[in-house]
Amino acid sequence: MPRIARLTDEERIVALAALPHWRLADDGSGISRSLKFSDFVEAFGFMSRVALLAERADHHPEWSNVYNRVDIRLTTHDAGGLSARDIALARAIDALIARAD
Repeated sequence: MPRIARLTDEERIVALAALPHWRLADDGSGISRSLKFSDFVEAFGFMSRVALLAERADHHPEWSNVYNRVDIRLTTHDAGGLSARDIALARAIDALIARAD
């Protein structure tokens, strides 16, 4: 199975320019986003929708939930850092959020 390629510095800059709500980790190994919802049910419902996206993509976030807050981190362990898979999932998550607004 071929190894997944980590994004170059230039690719990372271009990709993140289109993802203004995502923050690059200090070491460049991943991106993160924090979201706040009206309550736990809304936060958990969002996580359930993201879980379906992640399963279809076979790429799963590192995340946590405390009441109405969801913190998401995307990284590709097989690539040793940020990959196109993370960018694609971040875009899908952003589209999910946009549809809910």
